[in-house]
Amino acid sequence: MNTSETIERLAASIAEEVYIDIAKWHLYLNDAHLHTPLAEKFYPLLVDPIDQKIVTEVLTNIKVEVGGGRREIPLIDLIPTQAQSNLLEVLQKNRR
Repeated sequence: MNTSETIERLAASIAEEVYIDIAKWHLYLNDAHLHTPLAEKFYPLLVDPIDQKIVTEVLTNIKVEVGGGRREIPLIDLIPTQAQSNLLEVLQKNRR
């Protein structure tokens, strides 16, 4: 399997398990078009064991535009703790 197929598979797994929470409304990352960029960020890191610290660091560094681009919010602030745990599980299952 080539790199792009692997990233697509990882993105699909993320899309099924990870969501952002806005006013108690769960928006899965595929609906927000964030699953592929997130998979691309994590893919190179999957050669080593991954833990919550790494997940937190990556999510903190990804900024999401809101309000038509008037503001950017770190993705970590939009993903609830349970969804972060789901993300960690997905990443651990997809280690290379």
